[in-house]
Amino acid sequence: MTDDHRIYRMSFASIYPLYIAKVERKGRTRDEVDQIVRWLTGFTQEEFQTQLANKSDVRTFFAEAPRLNPARTLITGLICGIRVENIEQPLMREVRYLDKLTDELARGKAMEKILRSQGSPPPPCIPAKAGTQA
Repeated sequence: MTDDHRIYRMSFASIYPLYIAKVERKGRTRDEVDQIVRWLTGFTQEEFQTQLANKSDVRTFFAEAPRLNPARTLITGLICGIRVENIEQPLMREVRYLDKLTDELARGKAMEKILRSQGSPPPPCIPAKAGTQA
C-alpha cells in the first residue's frame, strides 16, 4: 500500500454512515459503533462529533486521535482477505482495525470481546472459617 491511498483523503464523516448501516442491518446500534470508535481512538464522544462535523479526512482523524488503544494490537484475523496484524503501513492498519471491529459487531460478537476486555480479576480468596469445610 502506498502512503497516499485514496481512503486517507476521504472524510471520516463519509465513511461513518457505512459502518452504521452495516451494523444496523444486523440489529446493532450507532451507539455501539461510537463506543468502538472511542475505544480505538481515545476520542470523547464530543471530540468524535467534532471530527465528524469538521469532515476530517481519515489521515487527520487518526493523527488527531488522543490515544490509540494499546489493546488494539490484540485485533487479529482477516479483513478484505488480508491478515490485519500483517498490514505494514501503520495508517492502513488503523483503518483495518476499525473495519475488523465493525465486522465483529455486525456478526453479533459480544462487546466485551470486541473491545478485547481482559475481564475482571478473579475474586479474592477468602479463607474458610474454622470448623467449616472449604
